[in-house]
Amino acid sequence: MPVIDCGEPLFDLRKLPALLLDDRQADEAGDYARLRIGLTDRLLVAQSKLPPGLRLLVVEGYRPLALQEKYFSRYRDELRRANPAWSEEHLRIQASRSLAPPEVAPHVCGAAVDLTLVAEDGVEVEMGTPVNAGPEESGGRCYTHHPEISAGARANRRLLCDAMSGAGFVNYPTEWWHWSYGDRYWALITGAPTAIYGPAGG
Repeated sequence: MPVIDCGEPLFDLRKLPALLLDDRQADEAGDYARLRIGLTDRLLVAQSKLPPGLRLLVVEGYRPLALQEKYFSRYRDELRRANPAWSEEHLRIQASRSLAPPEVAPHVCGAAVDLTLVAEDGVEVEMGTPVNAGPEESGGRCYTHHPEISAGARANRRLLCDAMSGAGFVNYPTEWWHWSYGDRYWALITGAPTAIYGPAGG
């Protein structure tokens, strides 16, 4: 998909108390807390679509290219150790289920957000797996529509999907927590002629 970057800046979610921010992916530079400003507006819309008693909890937004490369290489190497007979091409495909290749990664664009739902007391609700649980450790339950999750987790995922989709985001279906807007994947899924966000500066 072609990219015509609109030039929109990154915004620091720590300046917006209306959205809750988790620090499990926090980095020294605070990149995890930044998103393109258009996504910030859409997150507020999504949150307004949730039923009373639930809120979004943002876990990670922008990810610098060097960090995406590190994550992708580490996961690919883990798969290589566990599956020494796999070809390099197959390793890349399997690694791409959970981590986008750096050259097309939406987090690198500030166009993707990993998040979950919390109750009024700030406690995360049941979603079937923790955020960032890979296919191997979760038995595939990280897939958004996996059939082997509890009824409660399924209902909570449906609430998240309705709110985020209603605000224009698209979900990457192997990760229930991963939503994007304006990146190449979003353009592909929505039929937009171009992505509007390319790799973002620091």
